[in-house]
Amino acid sequence: MEAADSPQGRDGGSQRRSPLDVLMSQIRKKRSDRKPLGRFLSWTSERTGTPEDEPNCREETRPGPAPPEGERDVGWGRVSAFLQKLGKKADSRSLSLAHCDLTATDLLELASLLQSLPQLEEVDVSWNDLIGGGLMAITSHFQLVGGVRTLRLCGCRLDGEDVAALAEGLGYTPLLEILDLSWNSGVGGGALRSLLGKLQPPLRELHLVACQLTEADSSALGGMVATLPRLCVLDVSCNPQLVKDSNGAAFNQFAASLSQATPLTTLRLQASGLTADSLAALGTSLSSLPSLRELDLSCNKHLSGGLSHLTFYLAHVAHLESLDLHLCALTRADLEALIQVLPTLTALTRLDLSSNKEVGGVVHPLVSSLPLTQMRRLPLNSCSLSQESFTALTLAVPHLRSVDVSWCKVVGGRLALLLDALQPSVIVELRLSSCQLTADDLHHLAAVCRRGSLSSLRVLDLSYNGSVADDGWSAVLAAGGLASLEDLDLSLRPSASASCSAWLPVLIRGLPQMPALTRLALQRWTATSQERRRLGRGTKSRALLVEWDSDITDSRRQSSSHDTPEE
Repeated sequence: MEAADSPQGRDGGSQRRSPLDVLMSQIRKKRSDRKPLGRFLSWTSERTGTPEDEPNCREETRPGPAPPEGERDVGWGRVSAFLQKLGKKADSRSLSLAHCDLTATDLLELASLLQSLPQLEEVDVSWNDLIGGGLMAITSHFQLVGGVRTLRLCGCRLDGEDVAALAEGLGYTPLLEILDLSWNSGVGGGALRSLLGKLQPPLRELHLVACQLTEADSSALGGMVATLPRLCVLDVSCNPQLVKDSNGAAFNQFAASLSQATPLTTLRLQASGLTADSLAALGTSLSSLPSLRELDLSCNKHLSGGLSHLTFYLAHVAHLESLDLHLCALTRADLEALIQVLPTLTALTRLDLSSNKEVGGVVHPLVSSLPLTQMRRLPLNSCSLSQESFTALTLAVPHLRSVDVSWCKVVGGRLALLLDALQPSVIVELRLSSCQLTADDLHHLAAVCRRGSLSSLRVLDLSYNGSVADDGWSAVLAAGGLASLEDLDLSLRPSASASCSAWLPVLIRGLPQMPALTRLALQRWTATSQERRRLGRGTKSRALLVEWDSDITDSRRQSSSHDTPEE
C-alpha cells in the first residue's frame, strides 16, 4: 500500500482526531480562509469548550481601577477599530485572534489596548506564527488584565525567550484556569521548567501537545502536579522524548506524581514514547485517580506486549468513559488482558482499538465483554476483520453512534449485514473508506436512507471506493433521507482518477435534500469546467465547501449575502 493511501494518514482513522490531524486541519483552514488582499478571519473563531465552573472553584476577578469615562470610551473605540481591521467584533471579555496573521507590530498595538480591557477573561492568539520571538510585547502588560482565565498560544513558533517572558507574565494572572501552548517546538527544555513553577492553584487545564518535551521536562511536570490541586486535564501528547532514558526513571517519577492529581479527569499521552515498562508505573497511579474519565495512550507502538501491566489497575478506574489504544501494535496477549478487565469498566462508552491488526481475531469476545447498551463508539478500522469478526461486530452496532470499519476489505459485498443492524435515528457517523464497496452495497445504502434509518447521520465517508459503478453513486445521491448530513466524502484514492459526469447531475438535484451539508469532498474525480460551474451555481446560496483535487471551491465566498459565522 502506498504511503499516501495508508489509513493512518487519513482523518477518518479515528473518531477523535489526533493532534497531528488537528494541526493539518488548522493549516488547511488558515490557507483556505485567507482573502486575496489583507487578512481574513471568520466572524467567530473556533473555540474549544471549557469545563463548566465548579462550585466555589473560582475567585472573583478584581479588575484594576477603571479609567475616567472619556478615556474609557476612547480606549474602547481603539479596541473596536483594531478588531474590525482583523474582521472581528469587539468583546470586552474575549480576544479571539487565531489565524489573524498577527505580526510583532500587531502585538505592540494589542498590548497598548489591554488597559481598555479590564474585564478580559479569554485570550487566544493561536496559529499566528509571526509573533514568535516577540511575545514579551504583550506579556509585559499582563498586569492590566489580571482576570484572564484562558490563554491559548498554539502554533506561534514560541522560543525559549518567549516562554521565559510568559513565565514572568503569569505572575500577574492568578486566576488562570486554561493554558494551551501546543505545537510550539521551542517550549520544551529549561524554559518550560521555569514556567511550570509559575503556574498557580486555579489552573484546571494544561495542554503541551508537540512541544518537544524531554525526559527532564517529565520530571518537572511531576513536581508541578502536586502544586495544582484543581488540575483536571493534562495533555502532553506527541512528545516522543518524554520516555527517553533506558530505564524511564524520569517518566516513572512523573507517573508516580499523578497519584496526587486526584481531580484529574483527562490524561492524554498519545505518541509520548511509552514502553511496556513505563505502563507499570503509570498503572500504579491510575488506582489513585477516581475521577479519571478519559485515558489516551494511542500511537505508542513500544508498549506492545506490556498492556497487562496496566490492565490490572484499570479495574480501579470505575468512572472511565473513554480509552484510546489505537495504533499501539497490541498483541493477542495484550487484547486478552484487556478483555478480562472490560466487564469492570461499567461506565465505558468509547473504546478505540483501531489500527491494531490482532483485533480482528478477538472481536467476538471483545464485544461480549463490553457494556453494549451504553457503548457509543467502537472504531475498528484497519483491524483485519474477517467475515466472522465482521458478523460479531453487528452485535454492537445497534447501540453505536459512530461506526468506522474503514480499510476493512471484508465489508465489500456484505455492507447490508451492517446496515440492517443500525438503529434508526441513532447513528451520526458512518465511515466506510477503502472497503471495496460494490454498486449493490450502495443500492442497499440508498434503501436504508429512503427508510429514514439514517436521518440523524452527520458524517458519511465513502472515499477510496473507486470500484463502485456509476449507478451505485447515483442511487445514494438520489435517495434522500440525509437531512442532517454535514460532511460527505466521495473522494478517490490519490493514485486514481475517474469522471463524475454520469452522476454529478444527480448530486446537484439531490443537494436540496441535504440542507445541513457544509463539506463535500470530490477529490480525484474529474469534471469539465462547465460541470463545475453548474455545481457552483447549485451551491452558491449556501455555506458549502466543495473539495475537488488540489483546489477548493468555497461557496461561502461566492455569495456576499451569506457571510454566516462558522461553527
